[in-house]
Amino acid sequence: MKTQLEQARSGKISTVMGQVADQEGIEAEFVRSGIEHGSVVIVSGNGRLDRAVGIGKGLRAKVNASIGTSSDIIDLEMELEKAAVAEAAGADTLMELSTAGELDDIRRAVISASSLPVGSVPLYQAGAQAALRFGNSLEMTDDFLFEVIEKQARDGIGFMAIHCGVNRQSVAVLQNQGWRSGGLVSRGGAFMVSWMRQNERENPLFEQFDRLLEILKKYDVVLSLGNGMRAGAISDATDKAQIQELLINAQLADRARDAGVQSMLEGPGHIPIDEIEANIILEKSVSDGKPFYMLGPITTDIAPGYDHITAAIGSAWAVGYGTDFICYVTPAEHIGLPYPADVHDGVIAARIAAHVGDMIRLGRRDRDRDMGKARRRIDWEAQFNLSLDPQRARAIREARPISGNDGCSMCGDQCALKVGSAIDAC
Repeated sequence: MKTQLEQARSGKISTVMGQVADQEGIEAEFVRSGIEHGSVVIVSGNGRLDRAVGIGKGLRAKVNASIGTSSDIIDLEMELEKAAVAEAAGADTLMELSTAGELDDIRRAVISASSLPVGSVPLYQAGAQAALRFGNSLEMTDDFLFEVIEKQARDGIGFMAIHCGVNRQSVAVLQNQGWRSGGLVSRGGAFMVSWMRQNERENPLFEQFDRLLEILKKYDVVLSLGNGMRAGAISDATDKAQIQELLINAQLADRARDAGVQSMLEGPGHIPIDEIEANIILEKSVSDGKPFYMLGPITTDIAPGYDHITAAIGSAWAVGYGTDFICYVTPAEHIGLPYPADVHDGVIAARIAAHVGDMIRLGRRDRDRDMGKARRRIDWEAQFNLSLDPQRARAIREARPISGNDGCSMCGDQCALKVGSAIDAC
């Protein structure tokens, strides 16, 4: 069966392209053309074509919610609850990033339970299970790694973050610059650097890239070229190692497209506001406009417990400048594994940021205009329906004393809109 990219190249508008066009309120030909030229990707998953999401130029910015176990907290029921909370809060995709427990069972349960496309980082499972099979995760073999990738693709993973750009060249740049003040914070990046040093070999994901593409093409999985050299501290942002990896990933994305595999590039995590625009311009330039997936970005390092806010600030700027896909950050970032309430808050913060950015990126401000009119009319039901989190807005209003249905406890009898109604009558 042809991939979405191969169908787009042949001029065919697939059922999935039409589905995405309907979701976005645009012409299906726009979606097809975007896929053909590489500025748009569709993520779904093997056998999950009715659950597709479009990401890229001219489409609404999408929000990903990452869930998954750790060696300290293995609770499948909680992960399924987090998946449900993320979907209810309006996430567009999930990433299932478990590193402990029965990893195949967890992934399959999440895919089965959610109607959202699901992504993964196969290196996490490969490293964790290599430790059990070979006695040490750094003894992972090439064949074992590619077996894990194919198994996840077969199960229905729609997009994979794969750390192909962490190779001898980018590692040498990292070493020559004197490493980093904040360390190497990407789990996949850190693992691959350690594996390469231990085995004195090139990264098999880079060295055997064609082998990887064969698997992804077989199941029409979108390749998300991982940002293994992303900064985990503001002081390390936009350094030589990150840019070197970006250049490598841009070249690999071209190879993927030539092979009929859809691809996008991942961007930095911690970055000051004044460097966000430059990162997006650079990514779009060197990748010929391929979709950009930014992890955050977190704009200050000193707000643990509130990093959903630091990331929302950065994400709003990033989307406004042209980022297509953002990964949420929860209040638990840098502190511990998120719980369901953290997932909810992270998704809502990211959705607010995506909307603020889309007001610039796509020029869509009708919803805000309608909200302004609803507030002018003191139409509470319309306000709730237009809000990003109607349940919370309604709960806040109902939890406070109200003198009548046409006001609120903020201003009470001195409501400016009530007082101003006399002006309208003039």
